[in-house]
Amino acid sequence: MARGDWDPENLPDLSGRTYLITGSNAGLGYFSAEQLVGAGAHVVMTGRSPNRLAAARAAVTRRVVDAGASGSVETLLLDTSNLGSVRAAAATVKGRGKLDGLLLNAGIVHPPKERETSLDGNELVFATNVLGHFALAGALLLTLAAGRGRMVWLGSMSTSLGAQDPVDPQLHENYTGWRAYVQSKVATTALGFEADRRLRDAGVPVRSIIAHPGYSVSGRTRGVVGVNEPSRLARFTDNLQAALTQSKERGAWPLVRALADPEVEGGDFLGPRFVTRGEPRKGTASKITRDPEIAARLWGVCEDAAGVQWPFLKATKTRR
Repeated sequence: MARGDWDPENLPDLSGRTYLITGSNAGLGYFSAEQLVGAGAHVVMTGRSPNRLAAARAAVTRRVVDAGASGSVETLLLDTSNLGSVRAAAATVKGRGKLDGLLLNAGIVHPPKERETSLDGNELVFATNVLGHFALAGALLLTLAAGRGRMVWLGSMSTSLGAQDPVDPQLHENYTGWRAYVQSKVATTALGFEADRRLRDAGVPVRSIIAHPGYSVSGRTRGVVGVNEPSRLARFTDNLQAALTQSKERGAWPLVRALADPEVEGGDFLGPRFVTRGEPRKGTASKITRDPEIAARLWGVCEDAAGVQWPFLKATKTRR
C-alpha cells in the first residue's frame, strides 16, 4: 500500500529507469516528465506535433537537465487517436529494451461539440483517451514485463459526478462533449482496474495503477515558453478558484508517485489528499469504475475496436 510519508518534492533516485509518457508536450504530461528527469530518469516524451514536442523537450533540457539533473529526455511521435501511429511508436520502443513505466496521459479534455471520428472510424474522444492507450499498453506489455514495470492510467474526478454505465462507448447516439469526456474517463479507470485483475490472474509482473490530478489548471501553473502560456484572463479566472484548484505541477504529483513509489501496488487509485488539490494519497475510485462486469464488457469493446489482444501468456513466460 502506498505509504503516507511520500514527498513529491524530494523523489527517490530514479537513475537507470526509463518512462514513456503520452501527451507530454504540455500540461500534466510535461510536468510529469520534468519531475522524473529531475530525479535522474530517462523519459520518452511523446505527442502528435513535432514542433510542440521539440519545444517541450527544449524546455525540459533548459529547466531541468541544464540545471544539473542527471536525467535525460528524448521525443517520439505518437498520436493516440491513430492506431497506426500507436503500432509504429510501440515498435520503436520495443526495439530499445526494457521500460519501467508507461504513463497513459494523453487525451482530449475539451471535446468537439459535434461527434467526430478518428482515421480508424472510432469516436474521436474514445479513440484518443481510451482505445489508443489500450492498444499501446497491450503492445508494450512484454517490454514492461521484462522490466517488471508498471502502467498508469489517467483517471478523473468527473467519474464521481453522476457518471453512467457507458453502454454506448462510441456514442453513436446522444453525443455531447461532456458525455464523451466522462465516458472516456469511466472507461479508462475501469480498464485500469480490469488490467490489474487480468495481470494478477496471469501472473504477469506488471502493475496497473490509476491516478487522477484533482482540479489542476493552467492559470495557476508556472509559465513555460512553448508549453504553458496562459493569458492574463486565464490567470485571473483560475486564481479566483484558488481554494479548490492547484497547478499542473502539483496535478502531476499523483501520476509520478504512481510510476515511482515502490510501495504503490497494482490496483491502487491515487489522487490529491483533498480530492481537488493536495499531496498525493491513496483513495477510492467511484463505484461505477470498480464494477468488474462493466470493465469486462469495456475490455471486449476495446479488443474489437482496436483489433488488439494483450499477450498475457507470452508476458507470463517473460517472467520465467
